[in-house]
Amino acid sequence: MDLKDIQNLIKFVAKSGASEVKLETDDVKITIKTGSDTETTIVQQVPMQAQMPMQAQMPVAPAPAAPAAPAAPTEAASTEDSKYITIKSPIIGTFYRKPSPDKPLFVEVGQSIAEGDVLCIIEAMKLFNEIESEVSGKIVKILVDDASPVEFDQPLFLVDPS
Repeated sequence: MDLKDIQNLIKFVAKSGASEVKLETDDVKITIKTGSDTETTIVQQVPMQAQMPMQAQMPVAPAPAAPAAPAAPTEAASTEDSKYITIKSPIIGTFYRKPSPDKPLFVEVGQSIAEGDVLCIIEAMKLFNEIESEVSGKIVKILVDDASPVEFDQPLFLVDPS
């Protein structure tokens, strides 16, 4: 019995709703116990004749639980941010706040920007793309850390247009 057979058996038992299943063949003993929250699988190899090499025991762990959904932002924060313009990433890549490690930052919180000013660089496939502002205003918040990956349409900056 190979690993795929064991995995298929575990899935079948989980779907069937059985609380415990034991399977014994000449070379393998498997006990699968399912509880309300947990699933336990025990696989034991029975020693075979000296002619065949012994296989290592392979513990089969249950699938990890899905992470909890992040808490929704408070309504007060969302109304406060609604008066600001969000500048979003036009591409997928790595976000950089400066043109090179020894150069100053493009923009900082509180700094006034004009339309066409370079706000950051996003590296995609070894190409460094300058992201320019499409609005004039004041940088209120920088939403991404330097040298971190960004997705398409991910918010990067909040700008107060007034």
